[in-house]
Amino acid sequence: MSESAVQHSDAKTGFRPLRVAGKHAENRLITSFRLEPLDGGTLPEFRPGQFLVFRLPAGTGGEPIFRNYSLSGSPRDTSSYRITVKREASPGSGIPAGLGSNWLHDEVQTGDVLEVDGPRGDFVLDGVSKRPVVLLSGGVGLTPMMAMLHDLASGSDRRVFFLHACENGDHHALRQEQDALVAMRSGLTAKYFYRAPTNADRAEGRFHCEGFITRDALQSLLCIDDYEFYLCGPPPFMQAMYKTLRSLGVDAARIAYEFFGPATVLDADEKPKTRQPTEAPIADVTVAAGAVLVEFRRSGITAKWNPAAGSLLSFAEDQGLAPEFSCRAGVCGTCRSSLLSGEVNYFEEPLDELKPGELLLCCARPKTSLVLDL
Repeated sequence: MSESAVQHSDAKTGFRPLRVAGKHAENRLITSFRLEPLDGGTLPEFRPGQFLVFRLPAGTGGEPIFRNYSLSGSPRDTSSYRITVKREASPGSGIPAGLGSNWLHDEVQTGDVLEVDGPRGDFVLDGVSKRPVVLLSGGVGLTPMMAMLHDLASGSDRRVFFLHACENGDHHALRQEQDALVAMRSGLTAKYFYRAPTNADRAEGRFHCEGFITRDALQSLLCIDDYEFYLCGPPPFMQAMYKTLRSLGVDAARIAYEFFGPATVLDADEKPKTRQPTEAPIADVTVAAGAVLVEFRRSGITAKWNPAAGSLLSFAEDQGLAPEFSCRAGVCGTCRSSLLSGEVNYFEEPLDELKPGELLLCCARPKTSLVLDL
C-alpha cells in the first residue's frame, strides 16, 4: 500500500497510518516489521503483551480484513513499533489460510503504509508486582513475551525464567535478541525446548532440552516460589501448559494467557457454571424495579442481566446459547448481532462502524433492558 493511499487517521475507528520502516526475515516462516509515524514523531506507549490491529486490503471482493499482531519490541521505544508475524499455512477460525500473514510477507515492503489501531489488549505484564515471572511460549507465541522480556530486563529486578518451545533452530525466531536480553543482568534465565532438533542445533548447542516442556522439566527448573506465569502459543500448547501448571498446584489467578481465534477451554474441569435460562416472555418475568433484562427473542429466553458476566457474549453463553465469535475484543466483527430494542454501552470500542440496530456482543453491556435477535 503506497503512502498516497493512506494520509489521515480515521477518527471514527482510531486507525492511523504507520510507515513500514523495516522488514526483516527472522527465518523462512517468520518476519518482523518495524513501523513508524509518517511525521517521524512519537507513538503512544504500550504495555508489554498488547497487540495492534491492522486493516489490510487483502480480503475478497474489495473488503478489508482485520488482523491482530502482538508488539514484540521494547515498550520503551516510542519512535517505532515492531510486530513479528508467522506465515500461516493452515486455517485459523473459518478464515482462508494465512490471508493476512501471507499478504504481509509477500506484498508489503519497506516504505509502504499500513492502517493500524491500538495498542489494545488486557494480556499485559503486571508492572507493580514484585513476584518472580515465568514466561512460557510456544512457536510464534513468543512475540508478546519478547515485549515482556524487554521490559523486565531493562526496568525491573524481578527474577525471570523465559521458557520457549519450538520445532528446532530453523523455527526459533529472535534467539540472538533473547540471549542478549538475558545477558543484561543477573536473575534472568532462558531455556529453549526443541521438539526435533537438527544436526546443526546439536553441534552448535542451540537448545537446552529436547522435546516438550513437561511437568518434570518445570519442576527441575523452577524452585518453589510464588511465581506469576504468562502463557502464549498455539491452543494445544496452551492447554498442555495450563493443565500442567494447575497439576503442580499453581493458583489459576497466577496464570495469565492469551491467544487469538476462538476461545478454548484450557481445562475441561474448570468450565464456568451456567445458570438455568428463564424461558418466558420478557413481560412475564417478575424482577425488582430497575432491573435490567435481556431477552433473546429467537431462543425464547429472558434473563436478568448479571454484571459478573462481563459482556453480552458471555451472558448469552451463560444462558446456554452459542453465538458465533472469534476475537472477543471488538476487532473481528464475528459476533455482530441485531439489537431489536434497548441501548448498550461499549467497554471496548468496535473497530468497524456499526449500522443502526447492530451491536457486537463481545464488547457490549446493557445500558437498558434489551431485546436481541438471538
